[in-house]
Amino acid sequence: MQPLDGIRIVTTAVNVPGPVAVAMLRDKGAAVVKVEPPDGDPLSRWAPQWYSELCAGAEVLVIDLKTPDARNRLEESLAAADLFVTASRPASLGRLGLAWSDLQARHPRLCHLAIVGYAAPHQDMAGHDLTYQAVAGLLTPPALPISLVADLAGAQRAAVEALSLLFVRERTGAAGRAEVALTDCAKLFADPLRHGLTAPTGVLGGACAAYGIYETRDGWVTVAALEPQFRAALTRALGVDVDSRAALASALSEKSAAEWQQWAEQRDLPLCALRTQS
Repeated sequence: MQPLDGIRIVTTAVNVPGPVAVAMLRDKGAAVVKVEPPDGDPLSRWAPQWYSELCAGAEVLVIDLKTPDARNRLEESLAAADLFVTASRPASLGRLGLAWSDLQARHPRLCHLAIVGYAAPHQDMAGHDLTYQAVAGLLTPPALPISLVADLAGAQRAAVEALSLLFVRERTGAAGRAEVALTDCAKLFADPLRHGLTAPTGVLGGACAAYGIYETRDGWVTVAALEPQFRAALTRALGVDVDSRAALASALSEKSAAEWQQWAEQRDLPLCALRTQS
């Protein structure tokens, strides 16, 4: 038996945060109805395999919510649902008659999880992962981020909030609404920098030579010998002062990345080859 067996979710969320969050809940046993606009979820065009993974097992309804017939079909699905997940701006939901007050009146047992870009009172501001990371100070211009930090952090938080809503309804009988702002989720990932941990002078930002990325004979390795016992073991194994960046760089340039990883595994040292995405 799965924890969410018997739970039904209706989602109109497209792109990344909503579908990832819903897929997490699906993996816990929830049944999912995914409502997509006539032109589909953009993710199905940008990353079709990922889209297929996230929608696996879901019932997908392609309907135009601007038409009365489509709204009636949505209402039928919501009447049998436990949780409604959206990733639209509140003003858009209001125009469709899907504001929280409207949902409460028609479906008193339905919980609503709203994923928005910015926290109140700015929920109707436009944005995407790139702008949310920019607000949080997570970008290094002109490079684009290699992961969707705000979207994926938001998905994690959304899944937790969904479980909280369902748990409270189970205990009290009262359906509720929760809002997840992606900018807030991105700011959480900026906390290590804000507190100086990953700043250039921070222990995880370059101040510690034994915590860094080094070039080898044919690639790169990451070294994370933070604790004194690991630094001491690495010093003994390499025969150099690992608190010296130059000495460590010279030593690690002598073998390939794969050779160093095998060497480290045999000695229980926190060193591994850096994987590059093709």
